[in-house]
Amino acid sequence: EGFASPNSRMQVAVIGCGFRGKYLIGNLPESAQVTALCDSCLTRTTETLHPDSKFAPILQSFTAHDAGNCRIEQDYRRLLDQPDIDAVIVTTPDHHHVLVGMLALLSGRHLYVEKPLSLTIAEGRQLVDCAEQTGRVVQVGSQQRSMEINQFACEFLRDGGLGRIHRVELENYPGPMMAPEFPRSSVPRDLNWDLFCGPGPLVDYHDQVWIKDLFKVDGRLWRGWDLYRDYSGHLMTNWGAHSIDMVQYALGTDDTGPVLIEAFPPDVDVLELAKDHETHTPPPKTSGQGTYDERRFWPVRMTYRNGVELHISGRIKPWVFHGEHGTLVMGRNSFRTDPPDLIRNGIYSEFALPWSGDGHVARPHLQHWMDAIDHGTPLRAPVEAGHRTATICHLANIARELNRPLHWNPDEECFENDTEADALRSRPRRAGFEFPT
Repeated sequence: EGFASPNSRMQVAVIGCGFRGKYLIGNLPESAQVTALCDSCLTRTTETLHPDSKFAPILQSFTAHDAGNCRIEQDYRRLLDQPDIDAVIVTTPDHHHVLVGMLALLSGRHLYVEKPLSLTIAEGRQLVDCAEQTGRVVQVGSQQRSMEINQFACEFLRDGGLGRIHRVELENYPGPMMAPEFPRSSVPRDLNWDLFCGPGPLVDYHDQVWIKDLFKVDGRLWRGWDLYRDYSGHLMTNWGAHSIDMVQYALGTDDTGPVLIEAFPPDVDVLELAKDHETHTPPPKTSGQGTYDERRFWPVRMTYRNGVELHISGRIKPWVFHGEHGTLVMGRNSFRTDPPDLIRNGIYSEFALPWSGDGHVARPHLQHWMDAIDHGTPLRAPVEAGHRTATICHLANIARELNRPLHWNPDEECFENDTEADALRSRPRRAGFEFPT
C-alpha cells in the first residue's frame, strides 16, 4: 500500500524520545523517515533533534536529513490527528503502550511497540483485538526473534532436537514495588506530569518516580518509574520478556501459556538476590511469608499442560532447556548444546555479526516490520506472541503479590475459581485515559 509521502518513504512518528526511542530512530532503515516526535517532556524531543556526544553517532543520519523537518508534539492524542503519518513507533513507559497503540491502530497507522506489550493482561488482549479489527501490521520489539542464531536454536528445539523438553530454567527477575509517598517537589517546566501519569493515579511529582537511568541511589543506577507497579512490571516484564519470549518460541506455545503458577521463598536471602540487579533493595527481612517488597524477588515455577516446567529461579545465567537428549543453553545471539555434537550442521557464526555490538542493534527487526507492511511478509514478533509473553510475566508478578498457587486458563485468559486473582488482570484507568470503544 502507498505511503503519505510523495517520495514513497514511510512516514514514521516516534512516541517516547528517551534512551530506547533515540536508538530506534537511529536504527530505522533508510526507506523510513521520522516526521514527528512526541514526548511528555519536551526536553527529550530537543535532545533527539540536537543529540549530545553519547547519541550523536547513532542519530547522525537523522539529524543530517530529517530532523530539520520533524514536527514536535507533547501529547500523543493530538499528534495522531495529523494526516501525514503512516506508522507509529511506541517507546513510552509501559503504562502507555496499549492506549497509544490502540489510538494509532484506530487512526489507520501501522504499529511497532516496544516490549513489554502491556501493563496488564486484559489490556494486552485489547490491543490484540484492536490489531485484528483494524488489519494494521503490529510488530513487538522483541528483536531476538529476528536474530538468526536465536531462530536456529528455537527451531532446533521445536523440531525435537533435544527430544521431549521437560524443564526450562531462567534467571529470577524481580517484580515492581508499591510506590511510596514522596514529598511534593516542583514539576519541571517542560514536563506534562498529568500526561506522564496517564491512566495511573495522579501523584505528586518526584524525580525518583520520573527519572530513569540518570543517577544513582545507594550506589545503584536508579530505574525510576520502571520500579513501580503503577507504571511497570519492573525487571520481570522488562528483561524477563526477552527470556520468556524465547521460551514461548522454542516450545511452540505462542498462542497459549502455563496453567499453574507458584511463587516460593528463595534458598538465599532476598537481599542477596537484590545484589544481582540494578534495582532497589527490599526492607529488612521480616518473619513469616514476608512483605510484598520481599516477595517480588521470590522465584516462580510455572507448569504447562504438557508437563513442561518453567523455573524462573536462577541467579545470573543464560536460558537452559533440558530435554531427553541433553541441554541447550541460549543467550542473546548465542547458544550451545551439551553434548556438543547434537548439532552437526549448525548455523554459521557470521549470522551473528549483524547483531554484534552493544546490544542496541535493531535495524533488521525494524526492516522485517517494514517488509511486512510493504509486502505482506510474515512478522517475526506478532502482537499475539508479544501478548502471551507479557501475560506470563504478569502471571509471575501476580503469584508473588497474592502469595499462593494460581491456576490459569490460557484459553479463556482467566484464573480458575479465583475472583481476587481475576481482578488483577486489569487496573482502574483515570479519566481522560480510557480505552477507545
